[in-house]
Amino acid sequence: MNSALKLITILMIAIEISFTYNLILNSLIIIISILILIINKIKIKSLIYLVIVPIIPALGIYFAQNINGNPDYSIILVSRVYSYILLGSVFTNSSSIEELVFTLEQNFKLPAKFAYGILGAFNLTKTIQKEIKQIKIAAAMRNVYLSLLSPTLYFKSIMSALNWSNMLAEGMNSHVFIDNHPRTHFNKIEINYLDYLKMLIILIIIQIIIIF
Repeated sequence: MNSALKLITILMIAIEISFTYNLILNSLIIIISILILIINKIKIKSLIYLVIVPIIPALGIYFAQNINGNPDYSIILVSRVYSYILLGSVFTNSSSIEELVFTLEQNFKLPAKFAYGILGAFNLTKTIQKEIKQIKIAAAMRNVYLSLLSPTLYFKSIMSALNWSNMLAEGMNSHVFIDNHPRTHFNKIEINYLDYLKMLIILIIIQIIIIF
């Protein structure tokens, strides 16, 4: 399915389960999401991480609702937590940010400056992480330990990010990037009727489960 339609479908399902009290629906979403993740060959470590990490907030919600509210409703809230997390994981594991941004630009009229700005920010993430490691190593060579709470680390990281952003802007200008100007695309993304049909079928199935 097209990345943008997949995101819209997942958001609509998330909104749907937010206003319904259907444990069966939530359980099916959790099971199907796990199956999709396994089919997409997610790492076992990552899958275990997705199951274990939300236990803390889930238990907090469960006991808070048990003490101050309805015990049956607490189970539904816990299932919602896992549904949201697994739905998001299905999207991130099966879609790339490049594909999503390009389809939003080509098919949903997202301005090019926002599309390429988002791509630039994501592509700079790994670069900034490497830069932070280098800053820590350089400080350690001077017997200075920079922790996550060190203002110096944040100041140097921000300065580094600003420097890389200026280099990115210069690179886009050198490639004759002009805002509000018609652009051609090497990889043209089109949404076919099958994508819309898949989206419609999924949403209809959700409604049937809620009704029955």
